[in-house]
Amino acid sequence: MKEAPEAVYLIIPLMKELGMRWGDIKKAPRHELEGILMAYSIYNQMHAFDGYSAEDISEQAKSRPQIRGDYAKYLEINAKYQERTGRRKKTQSFKDLL
Repeated sequence: MKEAPEAVYLIIPLMKELGMRWGDIKKAPRHELEGILMAYSIYNQMHAFDGYSAEDISEQAKSRPQIRGDYAKYLEINAKYQERTGRRKKTQSFKDLL
């Protein structure tokens, strides 16, 4: 298990980031553990730019252009989950109405 990908990509993040115990990890099916990590990753993306305004992002993007793409992904994920939870209605274009 010294170089096992399961330890690096699954077990260590569950223990370190989510505080799961070894016994809990061993009891849970692998697909549930992967689902937990996927949800945690999405959660991190959803809250990565909380507290920043569009102006802040624009200012930071001058030195690191990839921030614009990350911020766009942040907005996209938040919009998707707001639509799913009913907090925001999906915007319809004129083309969709026809």
